[in-house]
Amino acid sequence: MQAGYALLEEGGVDALTVAAVAERAGMAVGSIYRRFGDKEGLLLAIQHAFTENLQAEISRRMSPERLRILRDPAVAVAEAVGAITDAFHAYESLLRVFLLLGTRHEAVRVEGSRVSVEGNRNFAEALRHIPVAHPDPEAALDFAFRLVYATIAHRVTQGEFLESDRPLPWSELRSHLQTAVISYLLATPDGR
Repeated sequence: MQAGYALLEEGGVDALTVAAVAERAGMAVGSIYRRFGDKEGLLLAIQHAFTENLQAEISRRMSPERLRILRDPAVAVAEAVGAITDAFHAYESLLRVFLLLGTRHEAVRVEGSRVSVEGNRNFAEALRHIPVAHPDPEAALDFAFRLVYATIAHRVTQGEFLESDRPLPWSELRSHLQTAVISYLLATPDGR
């Protein structure tokens, strides 16, 4: 898998060939074909392993047990948003490959959607204990996740300067997202 990750990061999906993976991994081409079938099978196996590892890392940092011990709901929200942001930043180059490929490859999109929806559920579960200041807390948590996910996915695929020439490094983006989601979830809708 590491050979496939490296090739995708270096050259995108065009660099991912069975022969290149075999060479990078020090394996025979035939053994790659036997294990994965073809390039598409290899690509989907790499994506699945990657998304499972990414989700596990986020879930570890955003576990309900971990966030429940934090007494301040704002700190719990900040931790959850930070976990997602930090993981996406850490794996930015490989995520970019899969997010962009998902716009034209149905199986990649389906796997990406599956893990994203699971991430949404995990986010809601991790923050279910906080006092969400909305009439429908589940809908508010769903929107908060969508806001974070959409913002970060946009950053991963389009970079820092698509919509503005003002610098917004990852650390500041993380901080602003934390503030926005804390305000959205914990402030009363009428502003009091």
